[in-house]
Amino acid sequence: MSDIEIRPATEDDIPAIVAMLADDALGATRESPDDLTPYRAAYELLAADPNQHLVVAVRGDRPVGTLQLSVIPGLSRRGSSRSIIEAVRVHADERGSGLGTQLIEWAVAASRTLGCRLVQLTSDATRVDAHRFYEHLGFEASHLGFKLHL
Repeated sequence: MSDIEIRPATEDDIPAIVAMLADDALGATRESPDDLTPYRAAYELLAADPNQHLVVAVRGDRPVGTLQLSVIPGLSRRGSSRSIIEAVRVHADERGSGLGTQLIEWAVAASRTLGCRLVQLTSDATRVDAHRFYEHLGFEASHLGFKLHL
């Protein structure tokens, strides 16, 4: 995978990122690739926040993967910062190529560099294959999560 570059996302990457977010059964019900206005507004907030790292994996000039890494300073765990990996997506053409592993390894290494002592991620309860993938990479299913939609 030496021809893959993982770099910060730019505004020009938004259409490709949103397309990847929408390209599965869950994303198809939540995302709106035909109206990028809310995504552009969200991107501006992310780009302005030094604790947010939206990245794309690029092959040539084509985004083929993405994730968001959020760093959260905290008091717990002796004042440790933690990172949260969100919105991991790999383009359908690249699934099974090892790119997902490369993205997660990048996020873990970046978390260490940024001084985090813990890396967390969540995965929808229906994404059983993703759960196996994360466990294979050393993550433990240690908590039960809750959401309140507003």
